[in-house]
Amino acid sequence: MSIADTQDPFAVTGEEAPVPMAEAAPALPPLGGAVPPAAPAVPAAVDPRRLHLLREVELGISVELGRSRMTVREVLGMAPGAVVELDRPAGSPVDVLVNGTLMARGEVVVVDDEYAVRVTEIISADPALGLGA
Repeated sequence: MSIADTQDPFAVTGEEAPVPMAEAAPALPPLGGAVPPAAPAVPAAVDPRRLHLLREVELGISVELGRSRMTVREVLGMAPGAVVELDRPAGSPVDVLVNGTLMARGEVVVVDDEYAVRVTEIISADPALGLGA
């Protein structure tokens, strides 16, 4: 028996149709080549009827008065009484961040000898979430 007499299990006979190229898996980019950008993620719709499940979850809220950039030398040189200039003028709104995400802006007020923020603007007003109500 010769090699020519053996049947190739992967050979395509006249009875079988080859797989069209359109159904083949997409080609991978060459090594070191640019990867095509992924399609933008579409946020899932929030069912307001189920949002009540999260009403008692605590979130970290912080208020940002302004920002500044300093070198390590400048930070190490700070002492009591040092002044750090911020990137916002006096009287401008402060940012209200929820878990690090900007959600609102407001003004600083004093309530019972403690600082507070009066919200003046909601940044992410999604009616389905009930923000601003």
